[in-house]
Amino acid sequence: MTQTLKLIGMTENNLKHLDLEIEKNKITVFTGVSGSGKSSIVFDTIANEATRQMNQTYSAFIQGFLPKFEKPHVDSIENLNPAIIIDQKRLGGNSRSTLGTITDINAHLRLLFSRIAIPSIGAGHVYSFNDPHGMCSECEGIGKIVRPRFEKLIDMTKSLNDGAILFPQFDTQSWYFQVYKSTGWFDMDLPLNQFPEDKLQLLLYGESQKVTIQGLFGDKPSKMEYQGVITRFKKSFIQRDLSEHSKKTQELLQAYTEYSSCDVCHGTRYNEKVLNSRIDGRNIFDVTDLELHDLKPFLETCMNYAEVKPIVQEALNRVNQLIAMNLGYLTLTRETSTLSGGESQRVKMMKHLSSSLNGLLYIFDEPSVGLHPRDVQNLNHMLRGLRDKGNTVLVVEHDRDVIKVADTIVDIGPHAGSHGGEICYHGDYNGFLSSNTLTGTFIKHLPEFKSTPRQYTSCFTLEHCTTNNLKNITVAIPKNVLTVVTGVAGSGKSSLIHQEFLNKYPESIVVDQKPLRASPRSNLMTYTSMFDKVRDLYAKENHVEKSLFSFNSKGKCPQCEGRGVIYTDLAFMEGVSTVCPECEGRRYDNAVLQYKYKGKDITEISNLTVEDALEFFVTPSIVKILKTLMDVGVHYLTLGQPLDTLSGGECQRIKLASELHRSGNIYILDEPTTGLHMSDIEQFMKIIDHLVDNGSTVIIIEHSVEVMRHADYLIDLGPQAGSEGGEIVYEGIPIHISTSTRSITKEYITD
Repeated sequence: MTQTLKLIGMTENNLKHLDLEIEKNKITVFTGVSGSGKSSIVFDTIANEATRQMNQTYSAFIQGFLPKFEKPHVDSIENLNPAIIIDQKRLGGNSRSTLGTITDINAHLRLLFSRIAIPSIGAGHVYSFNDPHGMCSECEGIGKIVRPRFEKLIDMTKSLNDGAILFPQFDTQSWYFQVYKSTGWFDMDLPLNQFPEDKLQLLLYGESQKVTIQGLFGDKPSKMEYQGVITRFKKSFIQRDLSEHSKKTQELLQAYTEYSSCDVCHGTRYNEKVLNSRIDGRNIFDVTDLELHDLKPFLETCMNYAEVKPIVQEALNRVNQLIAMNLGYLTLTRETSTLSGGESQRVKMMKHLSSSLNGLLYIFDEPSVGLHPRDVQNLNHMLRGLRDKGNTVLVVEHDRDVIKVADTIVDIGPHAGSHGGEICYHGDYNGFLSSNTLTGTFIKHLPEFKSTPRQYTSCFTLEHCTTNNLKNITVAIPKNVLTVVTGVAGSGKSSLIHQEFLNKYPESIVVDQKPLRASPRSNLMTYTSMFDKVRDLYAKENHVEKSLFSFNSKGKCPQCEGRGVIYTDLAFMEGVSTVCPECEGRRYDNAVLQYKYKGKDITEISNLTVEDALEFFVTPSIVKILKTLMDVGVHYLTLGQPLDTLSGGECQRIKLASELHRSGNIYILDEPTTGLHMSDIEQFMKIIDHLVDNGSTVIIIEHSVEVMRHADYLIDLGPQAGSEGGEIVYEGIPIHISTSTRSITKEYITD
């Protein structure tokens, strides 16, 4: 068997015609600053080509349902294995998808209950909340009921003519409103709180009935269906599947509805028959609602039943793997849509650890994201486990401890964008420490603790916090300083800040890693409003109208409508997306390209990096935007980079760029150093200092030791996760954490 994966002539993105041999059945970690070219090698070249070739083995019919991958820019790839890509994308899923269903542990528990639960109620499918025989008939297995928020829908102090119905689609200009008006049943100018009880009941909760209405469509009487406002709202917007509504309507409904626990099953999702069937006093909901480290002893007890031993053993294996990845604080009832990116990645990893396949290529994207330094040790054990089963493991990573476990390190750089794309080091860890690369230099030393933490005179106080696993804690968060909140995953950080703190101080500005909301055509220029200013320059320079320089308007290529590609539907075969032959992917009408500004046409501007653009433009309003992007460390991104290709960390830093020159705000940042190289963290913390020095309060939820050491104030939650967490184990100046007797963090933050 060939022992190396050979890559010849890689030129994807900023890669400078690289050759690379990767030893198989080893752990190879790729390091380097953000934008240096790590992902261009690992994801855009290796993962892309492995997936593309695998997809080609399926029939044309199956390929039609699979994502399309272009051949990467590389001369040749030899000895490529089938690839499993484990990225940071959240598992997502609807409200019926839980940790138990995604890991198949629920399937084993259903079989277990069907065999030994008392009283026995039938086959395994009966114990499923997704099966009509097992689900609660009231909520249909969701466990929650969507209810209208009356106070948001109706203003009882107003009359109908004055806008008492607050829901926009029922406003005074709507067809619905005209029906209420045309019946003649209601005094349109009387405040609703003065309506007779029978009239108010009819207006709000009237059942469906046919009525004859005059004047709605001219003089001719019309037969219409009448429903009360709340009744119609439920039927039209709640009783339909949310996916049937447009995204805009779904977002609108969030403000006018609320979820509450089902009155019949009380959130368990199951019907009474299922809930009455028990093993050792526990029904299937009781079992799945246990934290995993409490579920383990229950399953071990069930091993005493010989007839179900193989079923229990398989469930126990999966539970043990999740616990080993420090997810023991989770329950099987946890909805997958609520899992963080780091939690999602570890759940995906568990599914592969239980596989007996080998000879595969496993590709990880920063698997340490969301992990406390303590938990990285267990992650490394999992990576070694995959390698030792006969697989090749490739990891893109910035974490010191993950880099340390590598058999081989490939450091890409020396810097980002056009200043990167080269292999700066290729070898083992000991050699890496003595190298002069940027990563090799920074990995050897932690930054010093802040010598003079900022002083504070007042605090934001949170009292008797009990959300999720918080144990009735009271905490004071200093104003006008930098506070870092840390602790192992599941210790209660998000419960304290995103729920307790935000509920009390809703004016806080949350800068998180959620994708930037935009259309598929949006890029860095359009998001920052820079594109409008750039088009002004081109219009003024060439004495033509501004709309010519938009690929969404007059300047668009007539053949591809500004998309840059042509999609051809081949009926029974998969559709083909090809680069537009007219504009060659540039999106613009070729006639537009004759117009220049400082020697460049409008398409060439999109290919400039932020750093290059800062040298090119002199217009103050454009320069100001570019400087803020430089300040937050995204200097390597191109102006035309589509927003849907940005990482969570990049999205957070771009959002932060718009806040740099404001003052007096409360900012909450959630793991902002995700995707940041050690050398970039130093620059990023200067930005945070700038916000605080301008009079703002900054609260960062973070696992990075560099960030913890830079804090003015540190709050450490724990000591463990889930039911064993939820307490304050240290609060104060970071350097004094060594005095804490219960902190796990102190072992990693101190030298």
